[in-house]
Amino acid sequence: MSKSLKTMTFFPAEVLERVFALLTSQRDRNSVCLVCKYWWKVEAECRLRVFVKNCYALGPQRVLSRFPRLRALSLKGKPHFADLNLVNWGGFALPWIEFFAKNCPWLQELRLKRMVVSDETLQLISVSFFEFESLSLVRCGGFSPVGLAAIASNCRCLKELVLLENEVEEDISHILGVEVGDGLGQWLSSFPESCSSLISLNFACTKGLVNLEALEKLVARCPNLRSLRLNPRVPPNALHKLLLEAPQLEDLGIASFSNTTDHRTCMRLQNAVSKCQSIRSLSGFSSFSPLYLAPIYPMCSNLVSLNLSKAVHLPAQSLIQIISRCKKLQNLWVLDNIGDKGLVSVAITCTKLQEFRVFPLGPHNEANPALTEKGLIALSTGCPLLHSLVYCCKQMTNAALITVARNCNNFVNFKLCISNPTMPDHTTSQPFDEGFGAIVQSSKGLRRMTLSGLLSDQVFLYVGMYAEQLEMLSIRCYGEGDKGLSYVLNGCRNLKKLEIKGSPFVDAALLEQILKHEKIRCIWISSSKVTVGACRAISMQVPMMNMEIIEENNSKKKKMNDDDLKAGKMYLYRTFVGPRKDAPASVWTL
Repeated sequence: MSKSLKTMTFFPAEVLERVFALLTSQRDRNSVCLVCKYWWKVEAECRLRVFVKNCYALGPQRVLSRFPRLRALSLKGKPHFADLNLVNWGGFALPWIEFFAKNCPWLQELRLKRMVVSDETLQLISVSFFEFESLSLVRCGGFSPVGLAAIASNCRCLKELVLLENEVEEDISHILGVEVGDGLGQWLSSFPESCSSLISLNFACTKGLVNLEALEKLVARCPNLRSLRLNPRVPPNALHKLLLEAPQLEDLGIASFSNTTDHRTCMRLQNAVSKCQSIRSLSGFSSFSPLYLAPIYPMCSNLVSLNLSKAVHLPAQSLIQIISRCKKLQNLWVLDNIGDKGLVSVAITCTKLQEFRVFPLGPHNEANPALTEKGLIALSTGCPLLHSLVYCCKQMTNAALITVARNCNNFVNFKLCISNPTMPDHTTSQPFDEGFGAIVQSSKGLRRMTLSGLLSDQVFLYVGMYAEQLEMLSIRCYGEGDKGLSYVLNGCRNLKKLEIKGSPFVDAALLEQILKHEKIRCIWISSSKVTVGACRAISMQVPMMNMEIIEENNSKKKKMNDDDLKAGKMYLYRTFVGPRKDAPASVWTL
């Protein structure tokens, strides 16, 4: 150890705590812990924010014993593949909340993703943490407006309530004994009259009726409100009142521009928008009328983020008209009805774009043509700062990917989804080896990547050779054999997450490679040819690895004692707590 490093190591704890407080990145804080045991101890005692990426990888007891001054907890439940119609898997938040309610009443922030959050859980949160300030639920389910009302009425210091892409149980007639639709929006009126601390309020994913009067009063008495995202039940005539009460808004989510021709309402809304000079982020538009383009235009010149991934009724021409006025955009999410011509407009206008995501709308026809490689080429040519890309398209070529790699060499996240995952280069009928190879060679900082289309083992050789920083790899159609996996695992020493759909693995290759790679945190394999016997062998040799075989067909599950049976869907993840106890009948844990 050098003399300077040795001196730093023995700084007083008070000094190190002040230095560590300047590190806001989870990655940096984790790196600090590896310097020496002394730093590990000091950092653990002063860390206030903790992110647990798998609620079954460790227990809440271990988290709190390691970080006794914890104030903010981010927790993930179901894995990423659970978004693909695998709902009944688990990820219950209640055991975690029960523990922290008893042992960490000073908790201030909770961020839960892909978890089952019941009304009981929300009610427990609302009465257990005396300084609770922030609740964020992303892609969760299991709760209703009853739980939200408990949060609103009991959390007197609440600053942030974010509900994003959740499955909210809107029909609560069986709970409250009222007719369907009655009282669904009354949870907003549960905020006490003294509540004036809200900074962020997002209930865009809810579908129930909204108590507009209560919402307007709540917005009016929160002078620090910066983010407001509304559900489709808030009409334009109510929106303009909200904007007049909160001209300081920076993030606005407008769900509904209903198909009305009320020009008076449109003019009022345009007047209200003109007074909101601070809006930098805009989202929503699940319903739309061209009449309301005029009120939107004044916001466009200052927008940095625009999310129209839910705007299924927004015509492509209207979308292009909006984007053509957004010259400061850095983040853009759209549907693929924008077309290749629309991406040309994006490339011309949004030269500062850093993140772009396009999602499939379908079905495609003459009025809604599918995206091709032409749109991606245009985008990369006009947006050289692009570092995060999610691109869903009908076809692609190696030449296009090579051009993209030449134009944009700072990708951190690159996800290409071709509608036919086995489709080759449509001009040469060749696999996409050279195209993806060019991407990994040019972007040295690439951390997340999704491969799609026809692939051979050569592309995995490129990934293993050049993607040294890669942490997550998702493959929609695997290559020729088990060599490709060997190339990836031997070369990508930082790989933590692997997702493979359609994999001709042999048992020996999977067993050998997974035992060698110490950093892999989880693996998801669908349509696997790995046998139950090989899975059993892995689970015996790697004791801190949970292996779950997922099979909806219960008749097949009864035959799991047959070692020669193909496992099918598999999910492997490292854990400190052993097999979980809440697995549903469709999940068999080894």
